[in-house]
Amino acid sequence: MSGGFEEGQFLGLLRVDAAPDMVVVPLAYELTTSYGTGAADGPEACVVASAQVELYDDWLGEDVPAGKVLHTLPVWEGTAPTLRGQLDEMVDHVIGHYSGEVFPLFLGGEHGILPPLMQAASTHPLVGGDLSRLAVVQLDAHADLRSELDGEPFSHACAASRSLDVGIGHLYQAGIRAYAQEEAERIDGDERITTFFAKHTQHPHTGGEAWKRWLATLEAIEGPVHFTLDIDGLDGALVPATGTPVPGGLTYWQVVETIEVLFSNPKATVISADVNEIVAQADTPLTQFTAACLATKILAAHLLARREGRWFPQRNQSRREAQSSYFQKFQGTEFSADS
Repeated sequence: MSGGFEEGQFLGLLRVDAAPDMVVVPLAYELTTSYGTGAADGPEACVVASAQVELYDDWLGEDVPAGKVLHTLPVWEGTAPTLRGQLDEMVDHVIGHYSGEVFPLFLGGEHGILPPLMQAASTHPLVGGDLSRLAVVQLDAHADLRSELDGEPFSHACAASRSLDVGIGHLYQAGIRAYAQEEAERIDGDERITTFFAKHTQHPHTGGEAWKRWLATLEAIEGPVHFTLDIDGLDGALVPATGTPVPGGLTYWQVVETIEVLFSNPKATVISADVNEIVAQADTPLTQFTAACLATKILAAHLLARREGRWFPQRNQSRREAQSSYFQKFQGTEFSADS
């Protein structure tokens, strides 16, 4: 790596003592995993693996971080004695990165990080306290639209459902291939949800046309966007150590194309992103290295959007505050469980 190497920093980049343009925020959150475990160690494993990722991105045309400042934060772990208390702690931890002055990339951890990220995103200047302005683009094997799993409404299996309850305006999903009947019914009945199932986009004969429709959908999105990448959205052969690897998923290049098309949309501004459900693989670093490569692609896509005027710092905006203890008080619209 050119310019030196610093352990514990994403891509091994030397930490620069200056205000960051981008931040990598590792979130070691894992309280509701229902099959494979180890997501709490995933963010750190991803940072370690990133030291072996090439800095050059051919789409950007130069090395990341392309003259900008990238900071990697220490790994965050919640300390509250309850699940909802830890969700509120997470909001407090990440909310400062939604000032509009930096681009945050969050590393998880289970997908249960999504609702608190969305609550924090409500304070972003482009969202202005109205989450209905915000769209979420989700790549995932699972719909994550359950009302609860094992009695827990804030399970990782409910991440998209709770984000809709928090108030996001629209959810765009691709890679979906494992879901319950109640999730299928919600997809059919909720006009805020647009889902492209893997059985269509990955079909050996007609998948190409379905994939083109997905890309056209991304090109039509307007306004602020959060991009959430559950790495089990990829085919299980690429990320075998993730908590619930599922066959029949997206190829690596489909995920790259999704990132490039979304970030190049001139009508949309990607204000933040996360890569989640990373689990360290013991016998080979394939899972965490794949996650690190895609996280790097997200940063490269942001840098190009910044260079070409699709993203710029939102300074001189009035700051909004998120509601204190939001999740400890949250009742939602379709459940009433006390976690």
